[in-house]
Amino acid sequence: MTLFMTILGIVVFVVGLLFSIAWHEAGHLITGKMFGVRVPQYMVGFGRTLWSKKIGETEYGLKAIPAGGYCRLIGMFPPDASGKVQARSTSPWRSMIEDAREASYEEVGPGDEDRMFYQRKPWQRTIIMLAGPFMNLILAIGLLAVYLMGFGINKTTSTVSTVSECVVSADAKTDKCPADAKPAPGKAAGLLPGDRIVSFNGQKIGDYEKLQGLIRKSSGEVTLVVDRKGQKLTLKPVLEQNKMIKLDGDGRAVPNQYTTTGFLGISPATGIQRQSAAESVEFTSDIVKNAFHGLLRIPQKVPALWGAAFQGDERDQDSPVGVVGAARVGGEVAALDVPPSQRVGLMIFIIAGFNVSLFLFNMLPLLPLDGGHVVGAWWESIRRRIASLRKRPDPGPFDVARLMPVAYVVASIFIAFTVLVLIADLINPVKVT
Repeated sequence: MTLFMTILGIVVFVVGLLFSIAWHEAGHLITGKMFGVRVPQYMVGFGRTLWSKKIGETEYGLKAIPAGGYCRLIGMFPPDASGKVQARSTSPWRSMIEDAREASYEEVGPGDEDRMFYQRKPWQRTIIMLAGPFMNLILAIGLLAVYLMGFGINKTTSTVSTVSECVVSADAKTDKCPADAKPAPGKAAGLLPGDRIVSFNGQKIGDYEKLQGLIRKSSGEVTLVVDRKGQKLTLKPVLEQNKMIKLDGDGRAVPNQYTTTGFLGISPATGIQRQSAAESVEFTSDIVKNAFHGLLRIPQKVPALWGAAFQGDERDQDSPVGVVGAARVGGEVAALDVPPSQRVGLMIFIIAGFNVSLFLFNMLPLLPLDGGHVVGAWWESIRRRIASLRKRPDPGPFDVARLMPVAYVVASIFIAFTVLVLIADLINPVKVT
């Protein structure tokens, strides 16, 4: 049964991946057609074509390797200064440029003279290229809303899980109470596991984060109202100052750093909680922000990734993960010994996270990514504006094809990184904890 669920989880992830890619390319397709660009092909996947059908002027299809997709727009690059595509040059850099230009004109036919991508206005090209990644962002927001408001997330609550026996410093080498230790304030006041703290010094408590902040800022006697099996009780513990682990601005523990704060002596219970619309917006913005910071930190993680792949080092849990690794995680999630609703919710969360990554990755201002074409369109607009202000002739469309050598270098780096991640995912994968 576990093997079946693992395979099912992998299949569900692959289907979600293919849908996400198709959804991305649909953004380019719809906006390209909207602005009059001819779109001869819309394909999901790479390699050998498994199925295709031509509808109107566009061939729609599915290919064998589910690792990407493309929407072919004719005339991505303008002709050179002579107004035509040149023959191949002996210069390897020039050959790259002319090969790219030639490929963009392969399917240009009679009647397409005014239907090429480069002929669209810069703002139209910007919309066409941004439509793909923004489709992923829209899908991610929708999936996260379903996950957060429909299924809920595992959060600490204001319900007491355990009550400490005594006051022990966070950096103590043992959890056992020394002979001279003071009783924990919560224990002395009569708090019991299962009590739900309703208010703290008159302030209503809805989650543990707020309660924790109030405890840490307080000292001396405080007033707690707790719900014990439906009965409201008022307790008055006297908080002690104790050496506790330091928290960062997001409430996460900072390893090996301590501070002196108020101490009650309880640990919270956890539970699945559905989020409100406002909480979902905040959570989603945090996901995008953290993913963005993670993308910026990828170069720093390459040495550790190399060590995990080839030197037997432990794989970091926040290590970059590729399609194979994500599919493996999807399989593990499906096989978890948790309620089915939680497994479905986690799978939705994984696919949403993948779409956030697709959005951010494609927004990078580098060719051959969508963001690179956007930068080319903006530079053309700026160049034309400057020429107009100086009353000089229109410089014409910016030849993005001239940047293809840079695009090949960028693509080579991406391919090398993808291979490294693939090896790490196969040899030393990130596992669900």
